[in-house]
Parts: sequence; structure tokens; C-alpha cells
Amino acid sequence: MYRYTSKQELPITMDKAWEFLSDPKNLKRITPDYMGFDIISGADRSMFPGQIIQYRLTPILGIPFRWVTEITHVAEGAYFVDEQRFGPYSFWHHKHFIHKTATGVMMEDIVDYKLPLGPLGWFAHILFVGFKVKQIFDYREKALNEIFKTTS
Repeated sequence: MYRYTSKQELPITMDKAWEFLSDPKNLKRITPDYMGFDIISGADRSMFPGQIIQYRLTPILGIPFRWVTEITHVAEGAYFVDEQRFGPYSFWHHKHFIHKTATGVMMEDIVDYKLPLGPLGWFAHILFVGFKVKQIFDYREKALNEIFKTTS
């Protein structure tokens, strides 16, 4: 099992942060283009527990695959959790928190994940998966800074 954590401060209100982060359609805006990310279904309503969202991605060599997540927990304005139901990981549990700060909000992501294939999954994590997860969150940080016009 692996864990990736990310924190990012933005000079926006809790309401503005929640409005952006709780709209599944915005995920495409903060995902690198090379991922070939498209939402297939499930993003037509505001976030709610039990919501199923289906995506198509082409992250490695242009090979397409589907990823299905379920929004399992939502505390309006504070946090939500998405879990993979079908996709490349054996386990994916992603918590998204928004905390008020003196100058805006602190967004915190905690992702716990496991790769399939035992030792081969471990080797893939060492070779590229761990780096790719970090790269996606680095891109997300830059994209959010641009969207909300911050300099970090």
C-alpha cells in the first residue's frame, strides 16, 4: 500500500474552493493533457455520496482504459472522498479536504493506493507509477495556481 499527500494554499474563500472542487467537470481542467482524460458519465450533477463517475484515460503509450470512481463521503464545504470501483489500481482511496486559513484555504489530498500484480506492481511503482502520481499532483497545483491567479 502506498500513500501520497499533497497540500496547497490558495487565496480564495471556502465557498469558492468547494464550488470548484465539488464539480466533477473541473477535474479535466486540472489533469495533464497527456493523460487523455475525458469524463464519460456521472458529472452532470453536483457531487453527492453514491455518485458514480466514469472516465476514459490514455496515460501510457496512448492505450485507453476506463476508470470508475464512487464518491463515498461528502461533507458539504469541507471534504469528500472518492474510491475506485474499476480501474488500474487494486485499491484507490482519495480524500480531499479544504481547511480555512488566515489568507484563504489549504487544500489537502491524501491518496492511499495499491497496485495489482504483487512484486510486478511494486516494481512498476518504483519505475514510474509513484513518479506519475506525483507529476499529476504537481500539474494540479500549477493549474489551480493559474486558475486562481496565485504565485507559488
